[in-house]
Parts: sequence; structure tokens; C-alpha cells
Amino acid sequence: MRKNYVLLFITLSLSFLGFTQSGNIHGKIIDENGLSIPFGNVLIESLNKGTISDFDGSFLMVDIPSGSQTIKITYLGYADTEKEVTVKAGTTAEVVIVISPENLELDGILITGYNSGQAKALNAQKNKQNITNVVSTDQIGKFPNANIGDAIKRIQGITMQVDQGEARNIIVRGLAPQLNSVTLNGSRIPSAEGDNRNVQMDLIPSDMIQLIEVNKAVTPDMDADALGGSVNLVTRTSPNGFRVAATVGSGVNFITNKRIVNGSFLVGDRSKDNKFGWMLSTSINDSDFGSDNVEAEWVNEAESPVSGDDIQVDPFVEESDIRTYLVQRIRRSFSANLDYAFDANNTIHLKSMYNWRDDRENRFRLRYRSIEPIFTNGTETITGYQGEIRRQTKGGVDNNRNKNTRLEDQRMQNYSLGGEHLFGKIEFDWLASYASASEERLNERYVEYELEETSGGDPIPFDTDFANEKFPLITPLNSSDAALSNFSLKEITEENKFTEEKDFNFFTNFKLPADFFNKGNGFVKFGGRLKIKNKERTNNFFEFEPTNAAFDDLSALPLINQTDADFLAGSKYAAGMFVDPAFLGKLDLNNTSLFDVSDVPSEYVRANYDVKEHVYAGYVMTNQKLSDKLDVLVGVRVESTKTEATGNQIEDEENILGIITADKNYINVLPGVHFKYNVNDNTVLRFAWTNTLARPNYADVVPSIDIVADDEEIFLGNPELSATTSMNFDLMMEHYFSSVGIISGGVFQKSIKDFIYTFQFEDSGTGFDSFQPQNGDNANIFGAEIGFQRQLDFLPGFARNFSLMLNYTYLTSNADGIRNSNGEERTDLDLPGTAPNMFNGSLGYSGKKLNLRLSANYSDAYIDEIGGSTFEDRYYDEQFLLDFNASYAFNKGFSIYFDLNNITDQPLRYFQGVKNRTMQVEYYGRRITFGLKYDLFNKKQ
Repeated sequence: MRKNYVLLFITLSLSFLGFTQSGNIHGKIIDENGLSIPFGNVLIESLNKGTISDFDGSFLMVDIPSGSQTIKITYLGYADTEKEVTVKAGTTAEVVIVISPENLELDGILITGYNSGQAKALNAQKNKQNITNVVSTDQIGKFPNANIGDAIKRIQGITMQVDQGEARNIIVRGLAPQLNSVTLNGSRIPSAEGDNRNVQMDLIPSDMIQLIEVNKAVTPDMDADALGGSVNLVTRTSPNGFRVAATVGSGVNFITNKRIVNGSFLVGDRSKDNKFGWMLSTSINDSDFGSDNVEAEWVNEAESPVSGDDIQVDPFVEESDIRTYLVQRIRRSFSANLDYAFDANNTIHLKSMYNWRDDRENRFRLRYRSIEPIFTNGTETITGYQGEIRRQTKGGVDNNRNKNTRLEDQRMQNYSLGGEHLFGKIEFDWLASYASASEERLNERYVEYELEETSGGDPIPFDTDFANEKFPLITPLNSSDAALSNFSLKEITEENKFTEEKDFNFFTNFKLPADFFNKGNGFVKFGGRLKIKNKERTNNFFEFEPTNAAFDDLSALPLINQTDADFLAGSKYAAGMFVDPAFLGKLDLNNTSLFDVSDVPSEYVRANYDVKEHVYAGYVMTNQKLSDKLDVLVGVRVESTKTEATGNQIEDEENILGIITADKNYINVLPGVHFKYNVNDNTVLRFAWTNTLARPNYADVVPSIDIVADDEEIFLGNPELSATTSMNFDLMMEHYFSSVGIISGGVFQKSIKDFIYTFQFEDSGTGFDSFQPQNGDNANIFGAEIGFQRQLDFLPGFARNFSLMLNYTYLTSNADGIRNSNGEERTDLDLPGTAPNMFNGSLGYSGKKLNLRLSANYSDAYIDEIGGSTFEDRYYDEQFLLDFNASYAFNKGFSIYFDLNNITDQPLRYFQGVKNRTMQVEYYGRRITFGLKYDLFNKKQ
């Protein structure tokens, strides 16, 4: 009996290794320019056997009977193409198939030039098994996108949080940035943020990316840490012939009337034998801009002069800022991708990307603080307000790097080596990658002056306008009280910050044919992944006290006036005079004869930590045809997580009582099922049941304890936090137009457990206010999406060159288990990040040479941060962005472009509790860019 089992095992092994009368076909689909055609439909009709090409146009078909076989390629917007291939037993045949755009004749008029980028994206979306949205590089180039975040926000169900007017943090289907996965060529991108897992999308230039995949329903072979979705950025691959492309441009930021400079260069080729391919690309964007900002912190309680207790009063501003930012942002990127085919069965590839962004900033901040009511003697009637004033300049040292500014040096690098191999019928691929993201801010300097009282010893009386809660205003009641000579030096400080996350990834996948229902195209796939992550933050902070009286009189120092009649929040906000950053930068702070230096641990000790995270994952799944129209993908993924977090135990903000380390291990079992039903050749119905997770932020699991006695506050980490999990249901229907377009609609629901929020409570032992991240109970999200895009070729005359893109997403949510500061559970909360309404639209015109597009992006207001009560909740306000771009092609390779961004002058705005009560409003102004583009293809024959 044992011999029979051995013989059976040998027989099965030999069959999978290809010792049969069959062979394999390895092919690639390209267009007339030699560019890869991703996710094309590949079919051998006589065998009822097919597959889908991958993102670089390659496909593999195994276990094909020997002899002559006809391969048929179908692709939206392209003519059906057939090619004969001779298959030999035990070998792999190689084939390159060129497809051409389809010309349509409507009402006797020949229509050509359909958008190839749109065709590639829609084919990818149509042919993938799971629910996905895809944007190709051609589509990215048709929108005025400075970074990859600006491109992603065009996708339905996605909104972006901005930083200095650029899209930075991604929200997918209402889930906050740290709850989504962002990968580069399948490997997770590490985060340079110190206190969360957010990937800074504005770090990556849009022209370095070939394809964007937003997987809204992940499959078992994908990382499961994608509660909202998984965004995969695919870098450019080597061409199928010589290609060189370049862009050079300029522009102006209207808020500062300063220039923009941008450029990119790409070159690649393949060797004569087609075995070796390479692609090098680089880009730079240098922009001088800024922002005009007003901030306010509202309260509705004050100490009664009668009873001494806190009483309810009309909301007033306890602290308010007028801020002016001057920013220079230089974004550089370099990518090198190589691939080599040893033979038809074995290829390897090396992909790399290095992004480096310098963010130089000066900030001038006028702050009205410690504001309190003035009561009529012996009553609780408020007759006015009083407080303090501070003036602060942010800058840096005077050297070639900092240039008297705060320099934020951010770098993200990713290097991966992988291979694809075929052993008989077994497909095997592997990838090893190293990635890191860092943020370094050296010699960041501040000088701040304060005015606490009048000459009579009383707080400064203010003239206030709190009735206009949208634009509250505070000014000194008597201008003489706020004379510069009355200000005294509060502090001169310098700090250094460094955060770095390092990731090592290794994964393997095995795939073999397995047709359980004799319908063709079935397979089984299994594999594993190892992720080793380490994140650390190391900050310090020093205060410098002058040894002489040179800094006593603010009015005697070199000053710069930041009052601006064109201040975008309103000319009534007059910032006034500040210490010149050039003077601050030249100070010799380390000269002990001029300054006494002191370390200030309270400013940084709590922030420093070291977290190690290891993830071990394995999966198995199968894709089967249940009928000619119905496919199912079913599988399970198991992820084991081990964390080790180290932080500080602190008393009185500076006394380190000890180092604390805490471990946590947990396992998640995550099954999933995806159904795809082809109603007809152009209509697809999908259903998915998936399970996903989101691990806690690194800073939240650090077991730190910080007791701030002076403020009667305690800050606690929570190493016992559980990962947030979600069970997801998706139903989507898509109809694809033969003239390259789509109309789609669907619904989705997420049942979330153990979401994380910051709990504010009173410590029973000390009575201090305490803050700690904790798990809530359950949350639910329900949403609906509809989308439409197509060329309006049914219209008469030139109007048929117009195209329309519209998509809308509706969300509703609720969250349970969140408590107020008094311990009572709140029942009135949405899940933070869930914008109820999101909309994208664009109207484009595409002629033979002229292309025009007007693009709109809207996202509704949503709760962003849960406070201790409804009054303290912070909301991210609605935003409506309108952009325009145009291009004109002189010939096939040479064109000019023009972009106008933020036509609506949309600010970033947060409000507190109710919509009209501004917490922060920040304006960026409009921006125009223009330039030249050149792209040359030379396809190999």
C-alpha cells in the first residue's frame, strides 16, 4: 500500500512538472507604440481556456496541448486580435502580440483616437476578479496632479486630507488614513509620520507612477491590513523598445506670486535579444508658496466670580492665532527598474524608487491666549474679555541646507528584487524588498515674545467679535497696550526631531492549475509573507537664555512686517511685526558667553519610542469557473502579529523614572469569497465577503506614562490595544460601453470591531485629567457608489469629442462604546473620517491636437477627532475643488500644457461642534503651471 502512495505522489509530481504531451505559452501584449497593455483578456477559444495579462502586459498559459493554437486578445477600445502559436510538448513558447485601437464609424463619420489610458484602466477594472478601481499613467497626465494624492482623489469613494494645499492623507470609503494600506509594487510603503501609520502621498510625484490600483475588496493573497482598501502604486516598467520622454515647466503661486519649476526625464530600452530591459526616470518639482491661517479654540465654561465653580456661558475663544506660512517645497524622485529573462520560464526584476522632499518653512504666529471673561463686579454678567498676547517666529539656522527656515527633510526609498519562474505547470514567484521612510528636522528654531499685562498689572483687555463664529476676531482694546516695546522675551528654543520606519518584506506565491468543475481556467494559489518593521522616534529640545539685555526690547530687534492687505482669510486679521528669521538664524546659540543653555525633557521625552513589529502571514485560495458566466475566488489568510514597544515612564514632564517595554502577540484568521458573474460580454456583477484589519498606531501602543503635575494631566499609552477588524460585504454591477466607457453602481457594508479613539477621563487617584487610546466597541458603515464615464460620441459634429466622468459616493456610519469625559457612553457619533457625500466630475474635450478638461472634486464635512464632549468634537469641513487643464499636441511626440489649480480658492477648514464655529481655516490661493512635453517611442520589430 505504501508503494502505491509513493507511486501516486511521483506520478502527480511529474505531471505538474510538465512531463506530459503539453506545453506552455508565455506572451506579452503591446500597443502600436510598444507600450504594455495591462489586464488584457487572453483566450484560446478552441480549448475554452483563458487568462488575464498582468500590469506590464505579460501573460502565462500552462498545460496547453502541443500543436498549433490560436490566441485571441480582446480589449475595450481596441480591435480583437488573433495570433497563431506553435506549442511543443515540455517547452514554453514565447509570443508578442500587438493590438491596435479600434476605429468606429458612427453615422458615416469615422471616429478615432479613443483615450488609450481610459481603455487600459477600464479593461483592468473589468477583467480583475475583485472590486477594483484603476487609474493609468495616461489618465493621470490628463489631470493637473502635482503628486500621486491629487491623482487618487479623482477615484470614487476616495477623499484626501490636504497639507499646505496638496493632497496628503488618503481616506477610502470613510476609513481614516491609518486604516488603509498603501503599497509600491505590492510592498507596503512605510510611514514617516511620528505618531501614526499614515503614508504621505504628497511625497510621491505623479509622473513616477504607471498605474494606480485601488482594491476595495482585497483577496487572500494581499496584505489584510486594509480596512478601507488597499492602494497599490505600480512604477513604470521597461519599454518594449527605445523610449525617451521629458517634461519641463514653470508656473506661479498667486498667494506669494513666486515661481514654480518642474521637470521630468525618462529613458528606457530593451536589448536586441529582448532579454534585458531597463527604465530610468527622474523628476523634480520646486515650488515657493505659503498659506494664510486663522485658528481658534472655543470653550463654553468659565469660573464664576460668585461661587468659584465652573458655569455655562456663551461660547467664546480661549485661544486664537493669526498665522502666516512661507514655504518652499522641493520634491525630487528617482526610479530605476531592470528586468532580465533567462528564458521563457525564468525572469527576474529589480525595482527601486527614491523620493526626497525638502520642506522649508517660516511661520509667523500672533497668538491671543489665556482669554477669560470680564464679569461685572459681584455678578455673572460678562462685559468683556482679557488675556495675553504672544508673537512667535519659526525658523532655522543660517546654512546652505536650512537657509534660516525650518527644514523638514523627508525621504522614502524602496528597493525590491523578485522573480517569476515556471516549473512544468507550477508557477512560482517571489519578492524581497527593503523600504524606509524618515523625517528629519534639525536645528528648528523659535523665538517668542509675550505680553501678559498692562502697565497697571492687569491682563490685556480685548475688543472681540465672537458673534461671527465663522471668522472670530480679537484685537487689543487699546493699541498702546500692545506696543512692541511692552513685549518681553519668553523663550528662544532649538529642537531636533528624527523619525524613521524601516520595513523588510519577503513573500512567495505558488500557483498551479486545478479545474475542480471541468469548466476551464481553475487554479489553486498559496504562499506566505514575512514583514519585519521597526519604527523609532528620537527628539530633543533646548532652551537658550540670553546673558545680556540685547533681547529685552522687541522693538529694537530686526523685525519683519507680516500684515497683509490681501490676507486671504480677511484683511481684518493684522499679524503685525515679528523677529526676522534671518536674525534668528544667525544667532550663535552655542556661545556660552551669549546664552545659557538648558535641556527641556518635558518637550520631547514622551514622544520618543522604539517599536518593533513582526508579521507572519500565509494564505491559500482557489479561483474556479462554476459556469460559463460565473467565477468564484475563495480562500483564507492567516496573519500572526508580534509587537515589542518601548517608551518612558515620566513624572513632572522631565523626570524619567524608567524605561518600559511591553509585548503583545495576536493571530487573525481572515476568510474571503469573491463572485464574478458575466451577465454578457460587457456587463459584470460582483459580490465579495472579506475580512480585514488595521493595527494600532505605533505611538498608541507605547507603554508610556507621563504625569504633568503643573497642568494636572496624565498621558498614557496602551500596549494592550487590539487591532481593529472589519467584516465587509460588497455588491457591484458594471456595464462597459464598447466605445470605452462605464456605468456602475453598488453598495457596501462594513461591520467594524475594536476601533480606536482617545478616551479622556479623570484619574481616580489624583483627580487629574487623563488621556489614553482605547478600543471602542462596534461601528458600522453603509455606503453606495455610482459612476459614469464615456466619450459622448453619440452627439453630432464636434460635440462627439467631449467626454464626461461622474462618480458619487454616499456614506452613513455609527460608532458604539465611546465615552465622554464623565464616563457616559455617547450615542450620537459617526465613525471619524466618514464623509457622507463625495463627488468627482470632469468634462473633457479631446480633438486631434487640442485637449481640454475641467475637473471638480467635492467631499462633505465629517467628524475628524472625538473630543471629551459634543462641544469639543472636531470636524473636517466640506471642500469643493475645481481645476482646469489644457494641452496641445503639435505632433505625436511634442505637446504643450497649461494647468490652473484651486479655481475656487478652497481653504482647509476645521470646525468645533457646529459648522459655523471655526477651529482652523487656512487658505492657499490659486496656482498655474505650464510647460512642454516630449515623448518618443521606437518599438522593436
